[in-house]
This record gives sequence, structure tokens and C-alpha cells, in this order.
Amino acid sequence: MNILYIHQNFPGQYRHIINQLRQSKGIKQIALGTYPSEVDLGKNLQYFRYPINRGNTTDIHPLVLETESKIIRAEACAQAAYKLKKKGFTPDIICAHPGWGESLFLKAIWPQCPILLYQEFYYPLKGYDLNFDPEIQPAKTLENTSKVILKNNTTLLALEHSDWNVSPTHFQCSTFPQHWQQSISVIHDGIDTKLACPNPSAKALQLADGTELNADAPVITFVNRTLEPYRGCHTFIRAIPELQRLCPKAKIVVVGKTEGVSYGAACPNGEWKNQFLNEIDGQYDPEQVHFTGALTYKKFLQLLQLSKAHVYLTYPFVLSWSLLEAMSTQCAIVGSATAPVQEVIKHGHNGLLIDFFDHQGLAESVAELLNNRDLAETLGRNARQTILKNYSLQQCVPRQLALMKMVACGALSRR
Repeated sequence: MNILYIHQNFPGQYRHIINQLRQSKGIKQIALGTYPSEVDLGKNLQYFRYPINRGNTTDIHPLVLETESKIIRAEACAQAAYKLKKKGFTPDIICAHPGWGESLFLKAIWPQCPILLYQEFYYPLKGYDLNFDPEIQPAKTLENTSKVILKNNTTLLALEHSDWNVSPTHFQCSTFPQHWQQSISVIHDGIDTKLACPNPSAKALQLADGTELNADAPVITFVNRTLEPYRGCHTFIRAIPELQRLCPKAKIVVVGKTEGVSYGAACPNGEWKNQFLNEIDGQYDPEQVHFTGALTYKKFLQLLQLSKAHVYLTYPFVLSWSLLEAMSTQCAIVGSATAPVQEVIKHGHNGLLIDFFDHQGLAESVAELLNNRDLAETLGRNARQTILKNYSLQQCVPRQLALMKMVACGALSRR
């Protein structure tokens, strides 16, 4: 079988699939992407980067700026795919992430090749992430509503050219229009539970500021790719004074980039971290709050293994891998009672849930975990069992591979 992967930042969500297929006979894997690959390609996998040769048109209408960006990427990807075709490569299946537009023109090159798209999120106009946070997000206007409609435009076009789709969670699948949900399988990418595992003997971790964390320290963790309201940085930072009052010996460790955003709007006045820290200035001890920036994956897992309480907050949006990895390491979780989190955490069984905006409730729930270690350990064990049962590589990757085979042979198709 010839498999072509399309992902701007390869391998992305295909990491575990390509690793599983590396040793398989009769499988040829080729990938196209824009950025350098983060993985050792090894045998049975070729990765070709393609350049983006132009930028956006000067003074283009702002409502079509994102659409043009996606068309530019789609054109660059299609040109790279055409070169593969000219060299004699014909895929039996194309697995593509359509989020940045790259997959849009692939059917023009291989009309008969089935395309399996990884669908992360559709942007409904109400009831999900948009206008969820009135303090941060602008009120609905014709302009920002129009932007959302056009943001979905290329998603709908990609869906139209797909043969089948896969989404990692039921919540994320639910964001798509009902008639498209019928051609979306829900299968998570999978968590490596052998790496993300509990370790009662975890070694002490030294942070960049010289602070040493060990297994005896009451460590509270909070992780964002980039600190931003979409992932609740404002609620967490506002909880710090009360956290320190209730848990005066706790070390609060915040992981993530502190400049820019991954999701949502940039801070209008500098950086989000600084804006919210300024709110609590003089109300907390900054010596006990540690902003680490991004960590290597090894140090990230080591930190989770030392954590006594892990906080995860999100708008009704894409669920982060970091939550599932924290659960897999047997962390006791305090999460937001928002739909993506409620899909994996049941309050009082494998974690505690609080209102997304309730910083007082967040502090009280974290304090409960630090003070009641029997409860924390029970929740942590149940959290890991949830991952082992539903989200481990052993559960997810075989289902992903079976789906790929069914789509490739035409046994599963919406057409």
C-alpha cells in the first residue's frame, strides 16, 4: 500500500501511525509538509518539504485574507504532489490535515485516490468557543461573524472532496454540521501510556530559575502551549492569591510560551500573562510561582509525575493532548466543566470539575486535592484507567489503521 500524508507540521497527528507502519512489509509512506520534521524518518518513510513561494496580496480585503492564505498553501502542496505523480508515485490513500488548506487540490491530481481527512474543528456561530468569554472576546458584529463563515468555507470545500473523515473526540465531531457528522469516525490519535506513566520514584526536576522540585513538594501544574484565555490562563492566574492562601507551601508551575497566542486574539496591551499578573500584583508571592516557558517532552512528563494537582481549562474547543497525558501519568485533575473536558472527566470519579471562570472554586478544588491525598490518589488512578481503556495507543492505533484500510479499499466511503 502506498500512503501519502499531508500535514503542514509533519508528523503532527500521524506520529503513532507512521511508527506502527515503519516495519510493515509492502507499505510505502511518503509525506509532504512545510516545516522540518520533528521525527527521525528512518526507513520506509520519505518526507518532502515544499516552499511557500508567495505571500498575501497587498491590501487584500480582510475578510478573504485567511482564504487566500489557504489557497496559497494548497497550490504549493498541489505542485509538490504533482511532482510526485510525475515521478510515478500513486497513493492508495491520502491522509491529510485540511486545517491550513493544503488538501484542497489533491483530487485534481489523483481523482480516483480516496482521501481521509483529519477533522479537528468546525466553527459554529453559537454555542461553542465563539462569544464564550465576553470579557475577552468581542461582541458579535457583522465583520467577525463574516470571518467565521469564511473560516469554515475552505473546511466545507475540503469535506466535499473527502471520501471519509476522522475526528479525535466526539465533542470535536459534534461541531460539524449534522449531515457531515455521518461521514466522520471518532478515533483519538492515542496516548503513549508507557511514556506518560506514573512514577512514584520520579527524580527531582530543576527548573531554569534554579528551583528544584521533588516528590515531597506540593506541586501544582498548569500547562498551555501558549498562555492565553482560550486555555484559561486568566482564570488560573486570578486563582493564584487564593491558592497561596489555602496552600502556602505549594509551588505553582506554569508551562507554556508567554508571548503571542496559539488560539484566539492577541492581547491588545502586551502579553496576556503580564496583563493578568498585573491584576494580582501585591496579592501573591511571585517567588512561589514559576513560569517555565516550553519544556522538552521528557521534562514535561517528569513534571507531571511530580505534580500533586494538575489544572486544565479550555473554552469549548479542541481538547489538548496535555490533559490526556496528565491523566495518563495519574495526575489528580481539576478541569473546566466545558464539553471537551466533560467527555473525558466525570466529576468525582477521575477528576474534579469547576466552572471555567470560577477562580475561587478552582483554588478550593486544588486545595482539596492537596489536603486529601486519598481522594487525589483515587482520582488519579481512575484517570489513568480512563486513558488505558479508551485513549492508549493499543486502543487507538489499530482502529486508525483499520479505518485507513477500509477507506483505501473503498469499503468505507461517503460517495
